[in-house]
Amino acid sequence: VQLQASGGGLVQAGDPLRLSCAVSGRTFSTYGMGWFRQAPGKEREFVAAITRGGFSTYYSDSVKGRFTVSRDNAKNTVYLQMNSLKPEDTAVYYCAANERIGLRRAPHEYDYWGHGTQVTVSS
Repeated sequence: VQLQASGGGLVQAGDPLRLSCAVSGRTFSTYGMGWFRQAPGKEREFVAAITRGGFSTYYSDSVKGRFTVSRDNAKNTVYLQMNSLKPEDTAVYYCAANERIGLRRAPHEYDYWGHGTQVTVSS
């Protein structure tokens, strides 16, 4: 299974940005998907998760109401729409896949990881 995240960049505070993560190697719809981020000097933290069918989502308190996770199983892709970005959202963003049922927020519950994409929000 391979995951390729893209869409990161340098934006200003308040701007939107959409990340994409393309998954290949096995049937995409069998994976629950998640987004995580890691800022310099900090631990990797959970951002959002979505179930296999896309019917349920879960967000960290820090992004709830601003970020939206979605997936297109026909395109083997999961998205993270980020609105009202803040400087504290600056981090490397990772997509991850798990073979478990339900929403997962702990990194150790994810089986496959992409390489990450840098998001930098200037004030």
